Amino acid sequence: MVDLQPPTGTEMTGVQPAYGLRIAILLLCVFFLGPAIFVGFQAVQTLRVLTRVELERDAWQRPSDVLQQLNLTPGNIVVDVGCGAGYFALKLSPMVGPHGQVLAEDIRRESLAFLWIRRFLRNARNVRVIHGDTDDAHLPSGPVDAVLIANTYHELEQPGALLGLLLRAMRSGGRLVVLDRGPRTSVDGNSSAAAGRHELRPGPTADEIQRSGFELDGGSRLRT
Repeated sequence: MVDLQPPTGTEMTGVQPAYGLRIAILLLCVFFLGPAIFVGFQAVQTLRVLTRVELERDAWQRPSDVLQQLNLTPGNIVVDVGCGAGYFALKLSPMVGPHGQVLAEDIRRESLAFLWIRRFLRNARNVRVIHGDTDDAHLPSGPVDAVLIANTYHELEQPGALLGLLLRAMRSGGRLVVLDRGPRTSVDGNSSAAAGRHELRPGPTADEIQRSGFELDGGSRLRT
């Protein structure tokens, strides 16, 4: 017969600390990894939504017509002001090629974070993500060949200050393309208030841009 004895006090002290350490490690993993997994899941879901929304946007935005106005060639440097999550910036990337550069600027850090992720996933190394201010896009020194301001001009708090900086950054003959929503006619036949609907009136906007030093070049395109 085998005489089974309970573990001695010395043996118990060797077990308890190890068990407690495992519990502590488990709690730390739950505390730190749990939120990280949740954030990662949310990010993946957001990326999927962005892809679906942009596919729908292609139908009404007509991006190829917009980008054609920039008249880009491989090696050019183009700025996307108010780039958001990169709808136009990622389309500009193959247009300027590996020797060109897309300066994607926005004041919203969350949008830029998603653009950085999408840039990495698509290996768009020529896209440079820039966090700007309301009156300064923080562009690097060097001549810029073209600037796109799409669906953003109506949100500019100080358009004159930003336009002045863009003008000084652009080479002679550079292109500025402004794309935004114009006033719409309501059901009663009256034009909606531009300020209330976040829309632009083409005439006053073109005058404002010209006063900043740009020369109108037909349609929505303005050049230096």
